[in-house]
Amino acid sequence: MRYTILILLICLINISILKADDDDIDEEVSIEDTPTTSSSPTIEKTNVPIMKSSSSNIYFEDQFQDKTKWSRWVKSQAKKDGVDEVLAKYDGEWNFEIPQSSIYIDDYALILKSKARHHAISSNLFKPVDFSTSPLVVQYEVKYQTNQECGGAYVKLLSSDGKNLDLKQVTDKTPYTIMFGPDMCGAEHKYHFIIRYRNPKTGAYSEHQAKKPTEPLDSYFTDKKSHLYTLVLSADNSFKMYIDNKLINSGNLLTDMEPSIIPAKEIIDETDRKPDDWDDREKIADTNAKKPDDWDETEPKEIADESATIPDGWLENESPMIPDPDAVRPADWDDEIDGVWEAPRIDNPACKDAPGCGEWTAPMIPNPAYKGPWRAPLVDNPNYRGKWEPRKIPNPDYFEETHPYKLTPIGTLALELWSMVDGVVFDNFLITSDQSIAKQYGDQIWYPKSILEGKAISAASEMSWRKRKRNTDTN
Repeated sequence: MRYTILILLICLINISILKADDDDIDEEVSIEDTPTTSSSPTIEKTNVPIMKSSSSNIYFEDQFQDKTKWSRWVKSQAKKDGVDEVLAKYDGEWNFEIPQSSIYIDDYALILKSKARHHAISSNLFKPVDFSTSPLVVQYEVKYQTNQECGGAYVKLLSSDGKNLDLKQVTDKTPYTIMFGPDMCGAEHKYHFIIRYRNPKTGAYSEHQAKKPTEPLDSYFTDKKSHLYTLVLSADNSFKMYIDNKLINSGNLLTDMEPSIIPAKEIIDETDRKPDDWDDREKIADTNAKKPDDWDETEPKEIADESATIPDGWLENESPMIPDPDAVRPADWDDEIDGVWEAPRIDNPACKDAPGCGEWTAPMIPNPAYKGPWRAPLVDNPNYRGKWEPRKIPNPDYFEETHPYKLTPIGTLALELWSMVDGVVFDNFLITSDQSIAKQYGDQIWYPKSILEGKAISAASEMSWRKRKRNTDTN
C-alpha cells in the first residue's frame, strides 16, 4: 500500500513540476490547491490521508482534522513557580491552523504561535495507560517552520492517580511518567527519553534519562521538514527511539538509564570519619638526608648573557615612545580638574627601521650554576596505611526490580514548553500498544508528506540558484 501511494504521488509531482523560463522565475515555491499554469514550479496538493481505526489498542490519537475535537485540548492558565512575575504566566499562544507550505489540502495542525513565553496545552487520553499491555508506542510529528534557536518540542505523558487532573493548572511541576521528544538550544541538540520512576520502598520519585544518542541531530531542527518521532517501550524493558523510521537510540531500562533506576546496594557512611592516626602519605622526606656542603642556593635561575653584544644600529639615545607632536590640548581641559595635560605617546618613528631603541640590556640565559632550594629526597613511608575511604553500609533505599517497564499510569498528553521561535507545528499524535498501527500512520500520512516536502524544498532551492545565476550573468 505504501509503495502504491508513493508511486502515485511521484507521478503527480512529475506532472505538476513545470520547468520555468529563466525570465519568469519566482523565488518561492507556490503550493496550490489545484494545478496551475504559472511558469513557476508547483506542487499539487493532495487530500489528507484520514486514518480511521477502531482498535481498542489506541490510547490517544489526533490528526486535528475534526474541528469538533479541538476542544479536547486545554490551554494552561497557571503560573510557573520561582520565576519573575512577568515570565511566570503560561501565556504562550496556541492555534489550530494550516501550516505554511502545507502539502495536504486543509491539513490542520496544532501550532505554537508565540516566542519567548511559557506554553502549556494538554488533552486527556481516551483511556489511561496502565502498562498492563506491551509495547507502549508514542508517535507524533514536529515541523520547525523557522530555524529553532532555543526551545523544546517534546511531549510529557502526565501521571494519573485516578483523579481528574485540572488541565488549566498544568505546569512544569505537574508529575509526569514519560518525557519524550526533540529539544535544542544553541549548538546542543537533544532527543529526550526521560522517565519518572517510583521507588517501591520509599515512595519517592526520581528522574532517569536515556543515554545521549551518537547520531547527529542538527538537521532535524533546520531543514523545515516534518519529522516523525517514535518511541517504542516494551515489557522486556527495552526501548527504541526513531526519527523518520530510522533507529536513533536504543537500550534497556535496567542498564541504559542515567542514573540507574536500581539504586546501589551499598552507600558511603556519611558519619564515618578518618582516624586521627591514619597516615595516608605514601612518600615522606628522608630525615637522614643532609644538604651537600657545596649546594649553593644563592645562585639565580637566569643570568645575563655576557657574550651578547648590542645589535648594530641600536639607537640608545632614542626613546621607543614619544609624545604625539600632532596632539592638541582639548579646549575644555582644566588642569585643576583634569590634571596637567600631556600629549598621548606614540611609537617613535625613528625606531621603525632600527633593531631597537633606548637602553640595551643583554638577554637572560639559564644559569648553569643554579641549583635552587635544597630539599630532602622522598622515601617510602613505613607507616603508610593506604588512601582512607569511608566505609560502606547497606543502602536503606535499595530495591530489586526486574520489570521497571510497569511505570506509573498515564492519563494525559501535554506540551509544556519554552521556545524562542514561533510557528512550531505539532501533528498526528498517536499513543498505542500496537506497533503496526503506528507504522501504518507513519507510512500513510508522514511518509508521502515527507516525499512531497522534499520535492518542494528542492524545487525552491533550484529556483533560487537559477535566479542568482541569472542575476550574476546579467551583471
